[in-house]
Amino acid sequence: MGVELATDRAGFHEMEEVNFSDSELVYHVRHALQSVPLGDSDSYDQLIGVLHHKERLAPDEVALLVTSLKALSGAVSCIDMVHHKSLLSSIFGMSLWNYGPDVMDALLELILSLAASSGNYLDCSLDMLVSNFMPPYSFLDLLKQPRGLTRKDQVLSRVHSTLKDIADLVPLAPSRLVPIVIQRMPNVFTKEPLIMIYVENMLRLEGGAIRELVGNMMLVALMDRLVDLDVEIAWEEVLQDDCSKGIFEMELEDMEEPADDVENDGGELHRGSLSRKSLGGNLIAEKLDSLMVLTFEHLESCEAGGRLIEVFETLVLSFQTTVLNAFKSKFAQFVMFYACALDPENCGVRFARMLADFFVCSTFPPLNRMSAVAYLASYLSRGKFLTASFVANILERLVVWCLEYCKIHDGDINPKAHRVFYSGCQAIMYVLCFRMRSMMNVPHLRSQLLLLPLETILKHPLSPLKVCLPSIVEEFLRQAKAARLFTVSETFIFSDLLESELSRAFGGIERLDMFFPFDPCLLKKCDRLIRPNFVYWSMVRTTYDDGEDSSDEEPAEDYEASHPDDVMNDDAMARSYDSHDLELDEFDHSMNKMSITPKNSLYYRFGDELKVQMPSRIRPSTSPESL
Repeated sequence: MGVELATDRAGFHEMEEVNFSDSELVYHVRHALQSVPLGDSDSYDQLIGVLHHKERLAPDEVALLVTSLKALSGAVSCIDMVHHKSLLSSIFGMSLWNYGPDVMDALLELILSLAASSGNYLDCSLDMLVSNFMPPYSFLDLLKQPRGLTRKDQVLSRVHSTLKDIADLVPLAPSRLVPIVIQRMPNVFTKEPLIMIYVENMLRLEGGAIRELVGNMMLVALMDRLVDLDVEIAWEEVLQDDCSKGIFEMELEDMEEPADDVENDGGELHRGSLSRKSLGGNLIAEKLDSLMVLTFEHLESCEAGGRLIEVFETLVLSFQTTVLNAFKSKFAQFVMFYACALDPENCGVRFARMLADFFVCSTFPPLNRMSAVAYLASYLSRGKFLTASFVANILERLVVWCLEYCKIHDGDINPKAHRVFYSGCQAIMYVLCFRMRSMMNVPHLRSQLLLLPLETILKHPLSPLKVCLPSIVEEFLRQAKAARLFTVSETFIFSDLLESELSRAFGGIERLDMFFPFDPCLLKKCDRLIRPNFVYWSMVRTTYDDGEDSSDEEPAEDYEASHPDDVMNDDAMARSYDSHDLELDEFDHSMNKMSITPKNSLYYRFGDELKVQMPSRIRPSTSPESL
């Protein structure tokens, strides 16, 4: 044992051979504790030695430890923080992972007694329990074996049961527990198995018996840690910029093969302007991937239990304070996307409206509003679960705001002064690049889209077509011409498809002009779960070969014959964006008949003027108060 026991088996060690009644046992321990202030610490030292035993315990030693712990539970009132400091240190330093169920139960009975006996021991008791969220490092390999998983269940079930018991006995306990859990939360460099098991316990608290008291803060702390991991992955580690290509060209997702199997000759898998190969072997990225999947699974359990909406409100608040303010977050935001996909009618709608509210509210800082509309545009474009009618309604709100802005602002191009306006215009065009065809395929949405005063906004002296990203403007104009949205008499020459000096100016040093937060996720495990609800550019893009329709998509007449319900009812949730859906033959042919003269293999210009008339009826603008 940690302290040498007396050879004559005197004092406390006599417990091994003498049968005590419960009351006699407590008396014996009380005597050992009370003797310390009097200068007699022999029995006290032997008691500490029992608790300090680190070797594998023989059956009789296990029995002695259990007996000692039970005796201490009955003598808690005699324990003094000053005189028995070493005893308390031994108790609170014990790891449940090192013992069997009998010792665990006796130790937790003692912890419960200490927590309930005096406020002096509450924090230490809670801290001891939270420290057992994770096993000792030496135990990690055992977790891969059945007996290790059994021990894990034995420990954690008892820890959470004791936390509930303490909360029942001490009303203050939950409020004291939250900062302890957050303070003990592993940092971003902790080994993945340890941080995973710790977060499992946090989520267990969020969904457990005391969730109403601590659950919100568990989610907030988890989102904060996801963002911490996210920002540790530098953009330089994932970007594969090619300034000779536009935003849409850089997304090379092949929908016919699983992402995990699509590799080029060099073994590098590209997705848009990002490369998953660059994340291979990145321990931070792998850790984030695993934690996000764990979070996704928790959201699924919340949805199954009918409490996803409640949890989502906490996520929204966390998003507003953490994710939205993070500099070009790369992955953490997909927690919101996944929650919305689980409940599009509630969470999906709530998220979009929140982002729109954030953008149109002038009291928020410009950068926050720009970030919000970037999230909104990317979300509306990528969420397969969003109906075309809902997207159209949100777009209309953005258009109305931009129109009101145009009415009160004159003057020439000024990217910095009007950066919020330009971000709104770019968001509208970006969404329409993805969604225009689905809207044009539904008569009442087509009418709604044609009535939007896009021409008034885009031809305003502020000239958003010259300021926004050229690749987005070009793709939008191609589709706008085919859809007969408005007239553009000016000839545009796109000398740089990725960006321009003006787009860089309105994007600022944060480059929010280049921020598309729901671009395809590069985290391998997350992608598998996100993919079924995600719209890739390859699913909606249209080719522009002159005189020939090279689209692989189904003509409108065939689509209408095989999908009459979809054509008549656009409110059907998760309208399909697969390569066999959402086609409009007339729309495709109009696009393919455009006169586009290649400047070179990457640059294009419009060879003729776009002479499509805007409908004479323009929907009345909405007053600023209603925005």
